[in-house]
Amino acid sequence: MSILTTTDLGKSFGPDEIFADITVEIPKGARIALVGPNGAGKTTLLHILIGEQSPTTGTVTTMKDMRVGFLPQQPELLGDHTLWTEALGAFDALRAREAELNTLEARMADGDEDALNQYGPLQEQFEADGGYTYLQTTRAVLEGLGFSEKQFELPLTKLSGGQKTRAVLARLLLENPHLLALDEPTNHLDIDAIEWLEGYLKTFEGAVLAISHDRYFIDAFANTVWELDFGMLETYRANYTSFIRQREERRERLQKDFEAQQAFIAKEEDYIRRNIAGQNTRQAQGRRKRLERLKRDNLIKGPESEHDAMRVQMQITHRGNEFMITTEGLQVGYPGAPLLHVDDLRLERQEVAALVGPNGVGKSTFIKTILGEVESLAGAANVGDKVEIGYFAQAHERLNPDNTVIDEIIATRDMTPGEARNYLARYLFRGEDVFRKIGSLSGGERGRVALAKLALGTANLLLLDEPTNHLDIPSQEVLETMLKDYPGTVLLISHDRYLVDAVATQVWAARPPKSADSVGKVTAFKGTYTEFVQMREAQQIAKQQAEVQVREASKAVAAKQTQKKPSQKKHGLNPYQLEKRITEVEGRIHSLEEQLETLTASLASESANGNAAKVQELGEAYNQAEADLEAAMSEWELLLED
Repeated sequence: MSILTTTDLGKSFGPDEIFADITVEIPKGARIALVGPNGAGKTTLLHILIGEQSPTTGTVTTMKDMRVGFLPQQPELLGDHTLWTEALGAFDALRAREAELNTLEARMADGDEDALNQYGPLQEQFEADGGYTYLQTTRAVLEGLGFSEKQFELPLTKLSGGQKTRAVLARLLLENPHLLALDEPTNHLDIDAIEWLEGYLKTFEGAVLAISHDRYFIDAFANTVWELDFGMLETYRANYTSFIRQREERRERLQKDFEAQQAFIAKEEDYIRRNIAGQNTRQAQGRRKRLERLKRDNLIKGPESEHDAMRVQMQITHRGNEFMITTEGLQVGYPGAPLLHVDDLRLERQEVAALVGPNGVGKSTFIKTILGEVESLAGAANVGDKVEIGYFAQAHERLNPDNTVIDEIIATRDMTPGEARNYLARYLFRGEDVFRKIGSLSGGERGRVALAKLALGTANLLLLDEPTNHLDIPSQEVLETMLKDYPGTVLLISHDRYLVDAVATQVWAARPPKSADSVGKVTAFKGTYTEFVQMREAQQIAKQQAEVQVREASKAVAAKQTQKKPSQKKHGLNPYQLEKRITEVEGRIHSLEEQLETLTASLASESANGNAAKVQELGEAYNQAEADLEAAMSEWELLLED
């Protein structure tokens, strides 16, 4: 069953036709990714489908009373109420029924029989609609999208642009619409939040239509891809990876059919030309009529030539040392605000390390520490001899907003205006575009200028902070190819998991602190991103299995104790006391393990600072915690014995 269908849909702005003859449907529960280059009309099509704009031609038909949840690229969020209140707004109708139930309960307490008759059916429906779980659901969605519990009470006016986008997305998910229409939903999400969203969409009952440049996200959620390009829409039953293969096969097949038909047309035209006035004039006239019908009704159009793409090429003058970056006892952050303890890392020549982790954990600060722009709190980040660094900043703060595009390039390398224009054409700046001010450019355009400047250097070590932000998929693919061919070394911060998986040889995982008084940590994994994810999943499964074993062991002890006489005691404890003590000891073991991890990080930091007195104090605390942990483990094992 389809919840939305279109017939011969078209849109024009004046004489410019954006797209035409689009006939598609969205089935119930569909998972559709809408892709295409920037400027193809994806957002316009999405707005028409959900009723935000009107088509020039054609129709859109939806099922009766269809509810749509729409996330624009830059959503507005008005009011001075809190994030928590905004999210709970998704349940206004449910909460009104909750208030009605409370009123009925009060009347029932006074012996009102009518209230009793009304209460049963209303309460049953309230429970079926999630009336007793909506608070937990709201909390889970907000936390899944990266909000901490402290931020729940923030007024909307205090939220950043990215936080407002996530707040709107949270409410849309909680409203549970029939169609979730998302325009670049991953733009303001870190990897953890994107992965959470992917998991949420797997159980979402409604249909999803998402415009996205995130290839990994498309692979994870979509089973259908709509490609909008050259004013036409093609449908592929595939995720992103399969779509790329199917599209190439379709283009090759179309090219062969086109060439075969053109050869047939040429042959027929040659026959007609040679025989139209000769003995075979009737045959020639018949062939000409058939050829005219073919050209009118069944002419095959060859595949459209692909759009211009950036041409990025990096060169280096020398390879550098064997080890391009090393760290020793490094602590990253600011005075009074440490962010990350960094394991001793090694980045060798021609390796690609991907630094991944949630927003705000300190990844950009880590990069700036390597650059020497931020002083380390402890230890050192060492860059090898003969290393020339090229840096791509996430916010493009190294671009002068008052410069024109061409001035920015000429300021980087001395060249004539003609040479600069020819160079900028490789980055899709042509004609008058080269005279636009940097400050007037879109995020994607500024990214292309930054890449153009980067490629003018001869760096053998690239530090790239979110280089694919705002780039469309064709530009991402160009950057991916460039990094694969680059003969130097790369340290890459990116939420683009498709890019990371394609180029990274090791993953540096930055994780946030476990508690308010601890510090985040960076650890290294040798291998691809896919292998890193598999390792992480295996660890999670092992942890869950261990927790299950502990619970099962506790249950077994409790079951055996209940079979004994109530007066029978073990270790001087009755069954209830024994089960309670096991739980207490397990909690202490967990607490001591976290304490030892924190003490280890503090010892490394103070040792690097040469603070002997503090090191001695921490060492004594570590020894005591280790002894306490050993005693707790011994007691736990003893309590679980038959």
